[in-house]
Formats: sequence, C-alpha cells, structure tokens
Amino acid sequence: MKIVSVSENQSIEKRIAITPEIAKKYISFGFEVFLSKNYGAHLGIADEEYQNVGVKTLNDEKEILNDANIVVQMGLPSDDKCSLLKQDQTLIGVLNPYSNKNKLNNLIKKKINIFSLELLPRITRAQSMDILSSQANLAGYKAVIESFANFEKAIPMMMTAAGTIPAAKVLVVGAGVAGLQAIATAKRMGAIVFATDVRMASKEQVESLGGKFLTVEGAENLETEGGYAKEASEDFKKKQEDLLSETLKKIDIIICTALIPGKKAPLIIKENMIKNLQSGSVIYDLAAIQGGNTAFTEVDKIVEKDGIKIMGESNILNKLPVSASSLYAKNMFNFVENLFDKENKKININLEDEIIEKTLIK
Repeated sequence: MKIVSVSENQSIEKRIAITPEIAKKYISFGFEVFLSKNYGAHLGIADEEYQNVGVKTLNDEKEILNDANIVVQMGLPSDDKCSLLKQDQTLIGVLNPYSNKNKLNNLIKKKINIFSLELLPRITRAQSMDILSSQANLAGYKAVIESFANFEKAIPMMMTAAGTIPAAKVLVVGAGVAGLQAIATAKRMGAIVFATDVRMASKEQVESLGGKFLTVEGAENLETEGGYAKEASEDFKKKQEDLLSETLKKIDIIICTALIPGKKAPLIIKENMIKNLQSGSVIYDLAAIQGGNTAFTEVDKIVEKDGIKIMGESNILNKLPVSASSLYAKNMFNFVENLFDKENKKININLEDEIIEKTLIK
C-alpha cells in the first residue's frame, strides 16, 4: 500500500501534507511513502530527513501518482496532476468542493475516492482530524501579529515619566476558533479586547479569555447543529450594524473572522461604518478570500481608506508554513488511520462511519 504526496504550487501554497515525523508513522503502519524530490526543502526539510525514516523521494511525479493507492495533499492538485489519477485511487485534502465542483465531479467519474477534510463533522471522535480548527487557530494568532505590525502605536498601556500611553482597543468580529485565538493573542500583548458573534454560546468563551462580549438586545443563538454560525435575519443585521457603528468610534484594530460555510462571507463592516474609525486604525480581514467582512477588503493588498489600513490575504498561513504543516500532517494521519483497515491492509470506505460519510465527495 503506497501513500504519496507531490509538491504543491509554492506561489500559492507552502504547507505540506507529510512531515518526516508523520512519514515515520505511516511506515510503521506498513505503508510505503513516496514524495517529490525537494518536497519539504522550502521549509528547511532536506530529502535526507525523509530518506532516513524510509521515505522514497523521486523526480518523476507522474511515476509517483501512477503507482499511488492514497494521495494526500494540502489543496486540489493542478489539472495536469489530476489527469494522472486513476480508478480506485484515493485523494485526500482540503479540496474546496464548493468552488471545485466540476473538477471533483470529473474525478468521481473516473471512480476516484475523494475526501475533503473541511467537511469533517463537529463530533468528538473527529477532533484530532479537524483541520479547520488547527489551521484557524494559527490564522487567528497571525492576523493579530500582522495587524499589530501595521499599527503605528504601542499595544499595551505604558506609564512613563513623560506620560501614559493608553492600551490599544481591539475588536474581534466572529468568535470561532480563529476569533478566540485572536482574542487570546491580543490580550496577551496587552490590548483591551471586545468581541462580537451571532452565536450567543460564544459569550462565555470570549469572557473566559478576558474579552468583553458585545451583543444586541434580544439576540438569538444563530448557530447550526454543527456549531457554525448561520445567516442572521435582516432585523438582527440592522441592530448589529448600529451597535458596531457606535463601537468603532473607540476601536483601534479590528480582526474580522466571520464566515458562513459554503457561502460568501457576510459584509459586516460597511462603507458608511469605516468613517467612524480613527485615522491610523487597522483592519485585518481573515475572510478576504471569501469576499471579505468589510466593504473595502481586497485580497493580498493593503487598502488605505481615510487613513485606515484594510488588510486581507489569500493564505495567511503561508507565513507560518512550518507550524501549519506540522498540525495539518497530524490531522491528515489521524484521518487516514481511521480510513485504513489495519488487519486487511486496505482502505475501508465504511459509510456507516459519520466521519467517512460526511467527508466523501459523492
């Protein structure tokens, strides 16, 4: 049984799906592991590190893919690489089925088994495989670091003989995994932190981290069974807009993290609200790639509007690829372990297993 991974397009994606530590685990299960030459070189991982644990590294990616039983990737491979996949192979990654529907349908027609890990159910047994949580955690942290680096004032309160510099005030929009990590990171660096979310269940979590939870009067708990936010009513949106408009007058930095799975990101910071911010304020929009939570977000650009910087990147984790790869590779291994029949040394697509049933692209 061969498990393989080929190099990603590093201009788009620097994370990898197999680290030397995880390769060793696959081999202990009885897998043969094949990787592209220089697979982890951009992360400082030499081929020798893989070879020392028993991995075979090859120049010919066509040969790697042709002979594979399981292909594990970060994202969907290029069209050229997908064309090399064949019947009964298994492809696993973060494949963005909403945007890549046609490409994935073509692979299904070739009778390739496809699993997309962002579809994992929110159940206890799947926590060790939860790539959304592991990656969002790092994204929330890095968004704070990036926004603070572009803010031209001190973050913590500083008392000196010359006078006192007040602590920066941070607003986190969306208190999911990324938002909660953003709150924790900003608090550790001395900021005063406010947060808002349509899910009332997040109030306790925000307050446990030292944040101040903002909510509108008569708020409902807009949460799906899976624990994600769902779209709010127009009445709620109007009340939230009024609350945020007033709050922005005292905010220095905004971290936007609000997403609705499978849909365009909700527009929360509207054009008329931006003018309530003071010049020098910074907005970091983690939802940029899905349309953005602000009216002025542009992917991979710093937009300046009335002295306010608005930032959003297509892949912020390209700035933390070593840490992100370490966690992703562990998530991937745990998923493959659940999928693999150790006794018979084969893939077992058991549709009675909720993890397998929910992630299989049909």
